[in-house]
Amino acid sequence: MAFQKARSVSACPREKFSFKKFFRNTGNIFLLIEGVLFAWFIFSFLIYPNLNLFADVMFGGHLVDNIKKVIESDRAMGAIKNSFILALSMCVTVNVVGTLAVFITEYFDIKGAKILRIGYMSTMIYGGMILVSGFKFLYGEVGLVTKLLQSIFPVLEHNWFEGYGAVLFIMTFACTTNHVVFLRNALHQIDYQTIEAAQNMGASTTRTLFKVVFPTLAPSYLSITILTFIKGLCAMAAPLIVGGESFQTINPIVITFVKMDYTRNLGSVLSIFLGLITFALLMGLNYIERRGHYMSISKVKTRIVKQKIKNPIGNVLMHVIGYVLFLIYISPLCMIVLFSFTDTYSINTGTLSLSAFTLDNYKMVFSNPDNYGPMLTSIFLSAVSVTLVIAIILFACRIITKYKQNKMARSLEFFLLIPWLLPAILISVGLLQTYNTRQWTVFGMTLGGTMLLLIIGYVVNKIPYTLRMTKAAFYSIDDSLEDAARNLGANGMYTFVRVLLPIIIPTILALWALEFNGTLGEYDISVLLSPTTVNTLGVTIKTLTTDNYDPNSTAVSFVYAVIMMIVAGIVVYFVYGRKGVSNHARKTKRMVRQIEKMKKLRAESKG
Repeated sequence: MAFQKARSVSACPREKFSFKKFFRNTGNIFLLIEGVLFAWFIFSFLIYPNLNLFADVMFGGHLVDNIKKVIESDRAMGAIKNSFILALSMCVTVNVVGTLAVFITEYFDIKGAKILRIGYMSTMIYGGMILVSGFKFLYGEVGLVTKLLQSIFPVLEHNWFEGYGAVLFIMTFACTTNHVVFLRNALHQIDYQTIEAAQNMGASTTRTLFKVVFPTLAPSYLSITILTFIKGLCAMAAPLIVGGESFQTINPIVITFVKMDYTRNLGSVLSIFLGLITFALLMGLNYIERRGHYMSISKVKTRIVKQKIKNPIGNVLMHVIGYVLFLIYISPLCMIVLFSFTDTYSINTGTLSLSAFTLDNYKMVFSNPDNYGPMLTSIFLSAVSVTLVIAIILFACRIITKYKQNKMARSLEFFLLIPWLLPAILISVGLLQTYNTRQWTVFGMTLGGTMLLLIIGYVVNKIPYTLRMTKAAFYSIDDSLEDAARNLGANGMYTFVRVLLPIIIPTILALWALEFNGTLGEYDISVLLSPTTVNTLGVTIKTLTTDNYDPNSTAVSFVYAVIMMIVAGIVVYFVYGRKGVSNHARKTKRMVRQIEKMKKLRAESKG
């Protein structure tokens, strides 16, 4: 019987794979082309450069010597030590300031909370070199704060705002964005009934915070703390500008080493060391999150109600802290805008007066191609690189979400997330070292010293965040919409363009705006991959804010900062403020309703 059964099964063999049938389907051809292009892109720019860098350091015959040189170098070991000190310190200070910023505006009943929130969120509009230069001008040698303190303490030195304290101060207020975004969202997800229950049982405000609220926010705090540690470890702008000789960290040292031929291997060793630490921390975060215990939240949540601080002293103290933090956040931004309209003497002396008001700084920038050139270059590079990232990720997410159970699709997602595990400096060093010579992966071309390599660096660095957000948008789409479109006779490409893409277009536009604004003043990648004949805005602002600057250079950097904020505002307006976007959203919703209606009619007709 077993033999007869086996024969009966073999009598109906599986249908053999046919290349003719495969290529007859246009969708399969497009899928094959996409797969080949993704494989080439991932290997050429995500895997090969990093493997090449790692192999050169590990098997180049000088690994032991390079490691020995790093260990024996007081400068390199001091940079590693300072990076860890900064990262650990930031885990404390950033959490304290970020928690205060969120709870002052979202948990406690504080007067003027909406205005305070705008100030706390200002770092989302300007950051990097612009933020650091603003703080330096305010607290530096000619800053208003420095002059005020010297009038009270005449013995205070002009360069008091330099070193570890200055770097930690700037990084603390520059890195609370994760708290303002993620911790705020997590706080609003708490069920207010749990807080009321604790209060009804006689718990004080402080006890409720530490026994109910903070334990619920523990997962968010864990993620934010690890990300903060990584930011401190990979700090660049603040140590470079206000760190001075006494406080140098890994990334600025890597850039210094990589730029010189005889120390390039030392820079590679340090960048790989930084990459390994970052990889280990992110893997640890994923492991802890998988094994973590999360407090349950009721399905029917009660919206959180702001708590009044009953203690009069505590209430006054919290208001004072809130407005002091607001001044610290907003003062560099205000100083940049105000001094961009003053003459060079006022900038040099740090004095403000109506008689010093002038538009000469803006005329100087817009009348000289050498001054407005970096601006136009960065706008062009940002627009091109962000558009490429969006296009790549759209096709990738389409494959990942459509073929969820396919191993190749899951592998595609894993490989595209590689840049998230590596610091930008390591990615830049790998691309620079690999493509400074002819490489078979790019058909024998030399990409070093070209704008193309810089664009590739931007694209690679932006892929993981864009992938994560776009993938979430794709998963929010009801699968039945695609099924309905397919049942109505639409092919895959038509369904993607006319059904799926319009639904996620608001997310895509928002991502484009965020990535564009973030790339305008980018420094870490630009300083290594920019051609010698091309100046980007981030590199130019850093050059203008070094110790050996003249007043005209400082004025130009202020004008750059103001223009960048204006450009960012225009981008946000075109994404969120135009009626066309709202009309497009309404048309999309109308189209979705029509598809659902046709789907129901089709189901009723079958019934």
